[in-house]
Amino acid sequence: MKSTRESLRDRTGDFWHHGAPRHTDERNSMGILTDDMRRMVDEQQLGFIATVCPDGTPNLSPKGTTAAWDDEHLVFADICSPGTIANLRHNPVLEINVVDSLLRKGYRFKGTATILSEGPQFDEIIEFYRRRGSSTVKHHIVLVKIERAAPLISPVYDMGHSETEVSARWRRYWEKLWDHRTGLDTR
Repeated sequence: MKSTRESLRDRTGDFWHHGAPRHTDERNSMGILTDDMRRMVDEQQLGFIATVCPDGTPNLSPKGTTAAWDDEHLVFADICSPGTIANLRHNPVLEINVVDSLLRKGYRFKGTATILSEGPQFDEIIEFYRRRGSSTVKHHIVLVKIERAAPLISPVYDMGHSETEVSARWRRYWEKLWDHRTGLDTR
């Protein structure tokens, strides 16, 4: 049996290699983001944004405003993220991971950020968030040109488990945690 890393490389190419092949399922001929990638991002809304600090150390920040903007861009808002914005001003490259916590599948996106704080595109994206029901103040909008995308797939699938089995296991886990936190746990 192949290791998870070997198995994933067989399915997606070497994501880290410069000039790596792009993920090709359901490819929209105009852009890098497939219909499934867009669905996943818009459904989950939570992206984990990895940037590089000026001293070279990593920074990881969850953003609950992560959305697909078009076939080549993701977007997220700076509600209270001065560290992320400072890092992107210093070095605009980033990676965004979006994962369905029940299925243990998702996508990773590498790209380059443009920070918007005013102008027509800023206003258009602010209106997009308003239509989604967001009323929080947004200091900046980060528009990310996606250069590479690849699936994230849990090693559990290499052991032969189905999506139904994986999602049932994690649903039980989250329901038990919810019951515990709300006092419904009768253990």
